[in-house]
Amino acid sequence: MIRHLVTCCLAVLLGFAVLAGSAGAATRAGVEAQFRQWLETDLWPEARRTGVSKAVFDRAFNGVRLNWDLPDLAPPGFPRPEKRSQSQAEFRSPGKYFDEGRMQGLAATGRSLMQRHQSVLNRIESRYGVPAAVIIAIWGRESGFGRAKIPHSAVQVLVTKAFMSTRTELFRTEILAALKILQRGDVPASAMKSSWAGAMGQPQFLPSSYLEHAVDFDGDGKADIWNSVPDSLASIASYLASSGWVRGRDWGFESVIPQGVTCALEGPDRARPIRDLTSMGIIRISGRPFPEHERNAAGMVLVPAGIYGPEFVVTPNFYVIKEYNNSDLYALFIGNLADRIAYGTGAFVTPWGNVGSMLRSDIAKLQTLLERQGYDVGGADGLPGYKTRRSIGEWQARNGARPTCFPTPSLLKGMR
Repeated sequence: MIRHLVTCCLAVLLGFAVLAGSAGAATRAGVEAQFRQWLETDLWPEARRTGVSKAVFDRAFNGVRLNWDLPDLAPPGFPRPEKRSQSQAEFRSPGKYFDEGRMQGLAATGRSLMQRHQSVLNRIESRYGVPAAVIIAIWGRESGFGRAKIPHSAVQVLVTKAFMSTRTELFRTEILAALKILQRGDVPASAMKSSWAGAMGQPQFLPSSYLEHAVDFDGDGKADIWNSVPDSLASIASYLASSGWVRGRDWGFESVIPQGVTCALEGPDRARPIRDLTSMGIIRISGRPFPEHERNAAGMVLVPAGIYGPEFVVTPNFYVIKEYNNSDLYALFIGNLADRIAYGTGAFVTPWGNVGSMLRSDIAKLQTLLERQGYDVGGADGLPGYKTRRSIGEWQARNGARPTCFPTPSLLKGMR
């Protein structure tokens, strides 16, 4: 009985210590103790409801401690991280994203690897409809064609962020998905490697994307995106196909918008047959006609730097690539790299102008001013997406100025 009372008292004291750590300025040791308690009393019951066994759960977290070196952490009891000020953060010029030396190197390696894996790529393209060059381009961009070092334990990264990041709900979903993968036996926890953000393997999938899109294409019974090239390439294609890739269509074409045609046409919600765009005078910059099968299909104007950089007519497949990474520049990077790999083309013909030096906080002010006048800018986040760009063009046209569709200091000054 005395031994039982001592055990109970120690448990109560430990509980008070954990609670005290969470109530005041916590120590790392105190947070680690809370973490172990959270695993057993919070995460485990939910994992069990999803079909994860206790044996798999315990093996996954055996010896796992919090990774305090990850970004965007909010440990309980510690001062909350201040919201990062945008006052000194500049929006970088789009042109800096397309380093020519890097693009040439990726294209040369991509062409070589596309030839090496041509047989498996032909089978993947036949099944999913995604061109081999697009698959290779994403593979190169995400993990250096599988050669990039991916050093982190996905379990440690995801459980740390699920417990004490600024986006705990997102990562709670992902650690539960990771446990499902371990339960299936696809990969041991020790081999489940990820980036610091929890993106796994050669395609850089979060666990939920793995569960939905990863493919066993080499026939060994497991979808191994860490070590199997066929599985990795097919998984990329599976992701794009599930996101709506249109078989037989291109991603887009560098184009020229003539003077007198507004740049404010852009956006996926303003799609129209490409023949209608050509009737306005929009042409391919190469001078060649749009492919006949594309002319009657939907196309969209894209001006990522307004009139200060390359202009494009893109297809719905451009926005499918954005499902992989929600960035216009990322999708353009993949499209251009795929074209270099497939056709030996080079950089975009029109250079990127010297734009993008505004502070993000000033762009956010400009967006707020537009919102007050009824424009939909997609949120005052300091990043000029297509809704902001076309709102700028529409405001300029309404106020007697030539539409440029891009934020500048003089535009902000004139709008105030």
